[in-house]
Amino acid sequence: MNQKMKRIGPFTLLLFYLFAFSPITASAQKIIPEKTVIEVGRTGWQQPITAVFEFRNKGSRRLRIEQVLPDCSCTQLDYPKGDLGDRFRIRMTYDARQLGHFDKQAGILFTGMKKPLYLTMRGVVLEHYVDLSKDYPVAMGDLCLSGNYLEFDDVHRGDMQRQELRIYNNSMRDYHPYLMHLPEWLSATMSPERLPAGETGVITVTLNSSKLRDYGLTQTTLYLAGNPGDKAKADHEVGVSAVLLPAFSDDASPATTPRIQLSSETVDIDFDGKSKKTEVIVIENMGQAQLHISSLQMFTGGLKISLDRSRIDVGESARLKVTALRNELQNVRTRPRILMITNDPKKPKVTININAH
Repeated sequence: MNQKMKRIGPFTLLLFYLFAFSPITASAQKIIPEKTVIEVGRTGWQQPITAVFEFRNKGSRRLRIEQVLPDCSCTQLDYPKGDLGDRFRIRMTYDARQLGHFDKQAGILFTGMKKPLYLTMRGVVLEHYVDLSKDYPVAMGDLCLSGNYLEFDDVHRGDMQRQELRIYNNSMRDYHPYLMHLPEWLSATMSPERLPAGETGVITVTLNSSKLRDYGLTQTTLYLAGNPGDKAKADHEVGVSAVLLPAFSDDASPATTPRIQLSSETVDIDFDGKSKKTEVIVIENMGQAQLHISSLQMFTGGLKISLDRSRIDVGESARLKVTALRNELQNVRTRPRILMITNDPKKPKVTININAH
């Protein structure tokens, strides 16, 4: 059988179409690929490009990859060598030493299987190619973004603020990108509306602060769609936050206003092998009127906070307890921070940064 599999020909292509889109069952073992065909887009001559194939192992018996069968020496595979877990990956890399479109395949033979599962990566090698991965580091399928989080900071009622997401079409076909699930306080426009293959564009996101309901932090999640009719995908998320500040009279006198002072606005947490760690910040009112903390919020998960009082008389203090959870902080996408909204006209917003390691 090994002699027949040394070179993938028409017969193996037929097997690919028969098995590529079906779960593979071998000795009561089910291997379910997320995708068996990946469009990797564009690369330059002699600039290797990689496709990452995700798998789920839904069986109960031990399973290994017995053999990998690339269709030529120009394609290399990186795969788990021991027993496979519930989820695993196979990385397929093409050396890009020939110009033009490529369609590379490899057969994967699992324990107990009589026929291999075939994986395919497709793309194009260009003679003149500029690698834009540094400028567009966030890949969402064929589309790459300059980032996946937008912050509208220090917003006042009535402001119309705008931010941009730069977008690159790293594929061989045209797209019509747009953002889905926009709340009433956000709008977005794409320029150009049609994004040709290999071209760049800009998504402009506009905040209408008059439609924000409350002072303090408001957050939402948008989803990038490639074309009308696409469904929202978890790996296409774009996070958005807006901080609306209260308005104060310009003639407020220091003699009649509160003044907030914190023991620290940065919390350094060293878990030292522990799953959680707690630190305390002391908040003092150094002004001439009662200090109100009207809002206390977190930008991310992975934190627990408690404040022993939200109204602090002149000369008095309060204690803010901050507990960091190590495992949850490892999964957050943005910097962990705490937001505090106060009635101190000189400092209506206080941001406490959390440095955990």
